[in-house]
Amino acid sequence: MAGRLENRIAIVTGAAGGIGAASARRLAQEGAKVVLGDIDVEAAAVAAQDIPGATSLPLDLTGENSIREFAEQVTADLGRIDILHNNAAIQNDAQRQADLDVLNLDVAAWDRAMAVNVRGAMLMSKYVLPHMIEQGHGSIIHSASGFGVQGEATLTAYGSSKAALIQLNRMIATQYGKLGVRSNCMVIGFVLTPLAQESTPPMVKDILLSHHLTPRLGQPDDVANLVAFLASDESEFITGAAIPVDGGVTAHQPSYADFQKMFAEMGGGKL
Repeated sequence: MAGRLENRIAIVTGAAGGIGAASARRLAQEGAKVVLGDIDVEAAAVAAQDIPGATSLPLDLTGENSIREFAEQVTADLGRIDILHNNAAIQNDAQRQADLDVLNLDVAAWDRAMAVNVRGAMLMSKYVLPHMIEQGHGSIIHSASGFGVQGEATLTAYGSSKAALIQLNRMIATQYGKLGVRSNCMVIGFVLTPLAQESTPPMVKDILLSHHLTPRLGQPDDVANLVAFLASDESEFITGAAIPVDGGVTAHQPSYADFQKMFAEMGGGKL
C-alpha cells in the first residue's frame, strides 16, 4: 500500500539526530525520498544510512551560499522539492551557558540563535519556495518551541528566535498560500530526545511531567507524526497555524500542578 507521501521529495534540516532524524524516518515511511541536511556531515550520513532511500548533504544555516547550493543540489539530484521541514536550531551546551537572562546574555549567543533559528529558516524557505511555486504546491513545516510563546528565566535568545519563527511562518503562509504553498509551525514542548533523556535529571523530568496533561513526556516520534500529517494532502486546508505538540503544557493555568498535588495530598485524588 502506497504511503501518503509517495513520490514526494522532502528536506529535513538539523536531521543528524533527535527530532530531525525521527521526522526524516517518518517521512520516508510514508513514501517520501528524504534529504537530511546538517552541519554535522558525518552524523547526518550515519542517520541517513538507517532510513531507506534517504541521502544526506552538508548544510550550514549561517551561510547563504551553503543554503542556496543545498537547494540547488537537491533539485539537480531529485528534480523537485515538495516538503521542507525547518527543524534545525542551535542549542548545544556552550550556547545554553551563554543564553541567559537579558542582563547576563552574551550578545554573541543572541546573534547565533537568530542566525540559525530564524535567518537560516528564512533562507531555506527563500531558496525552496521558487521550486514549490513553479510546481503549484508545497508544504513548509517549522519547528518552533513553547519558549516562543511563554516567558522563562533564561534562554532569552532561543525563546525570542522561536517567537520570530512563529511569525515567519505566518508571513510565508500569507504571501504564498494562493500559489499553492502551505506553511505551518509546530510549537514543541519538552521532548525526550536521546540527549534530553541522558542530560535531564529525574527530578527535573518529574517536575516537567507534573505540568503535562498527559501521563507521559513527549517522544521524538510524537513530533514526527505531526510532521508527516502536515506534509501530506490530509492537511491541505491547514496553513498559517502554530500547533502545540507539548502534552497540554500551554493549555492550562500555571497553578495546575500545585492544585493537583494539593488535592492528592488531601486524599481527593487527582484533578
